[in-house]
Amino acid sequence: MSAVARPLLVQCALNGGRTRDEHPAVPTTAAELARSAADAAAAGAASFHVHPRGDDGAESLRPADVAACVRAVRDACPGVPVGTTTNVWGVEHGPERLELVTSWEHGALPDFCSVNLSEHDALDLMALLLERNVGIEAGVWSAQDAERLLSSGMAERCLRILVEPVTEDVDVAFRRVGEIEATLGDLPVPQLHHGDGEATWAVIEAAVPKGRDVRIGLEDTVTLPDGRAPQDNAELVAAALELVAG
Repeated sequence: MSAVARPLLVQCALNGGRTRDEHPAVPTTAAELARSAADAAAAGAASFHVHPRGDDGAESLRPADVAACVRAVRDACPGVPVGTTTNVWGVEHGPERLELVTSWEHGALPDFCSVNLSEHDALDLMALLLERNVGIEAGVWSAQDAERLLSSGMAERCLRILVEPVTEDVDVAFRRVGEIEATLGDLPVPQLHHGDGEATWAVIEAAVPKGRDVRIGLEDTVTLPDGRAPQDNAELVAAALELVAG
């Protein structure tokens, strides 16, 4: 009997580091993140990636800011996993970041966090998250990142591998994705593919036939497949789900 195919996950990256100047619907406060997440969940998002913000609207890893944003999204979307970034401008990678994550409130920990393998303290951060029972989305930008992950001994303990070509050039994005996939080989961990800017939809369209999970949201792009501006995150999620449905 053949195995039943696992449904593809469509994750919504709600805000990233974008500002309202880039798109008026970018959510920044905890309340705005909650409303945007609820709309995206209604459109079919099955997971969230959030960049917590402080009262000043700036990205933050401070415990109170992380807790407020995680709680708000979780309350608005019960049962939908909430993940956060660990990469914020203005926070040094190393002791400062590890101290902040160690201080996150136990009762408001995210379900998972993204960790970029290109960062020098990535493995220490991954070990800390595992100790705190927080899932890891391992951000892999290159074949070298994939090699580092495989040699870490933690690859199979990750929730997902984020295949992130980190370029808006479609041809370069495809090449990097291919190199990453070849390096990861048959690693039995789900892969989530996403692009940036002009490469966003091309990366998603290429990932779906391969059975990869995908990510979409105002963090990644401010255009729909036809080039129009979306109203909000929910419209981006709906467009991604149309591609997944074929």
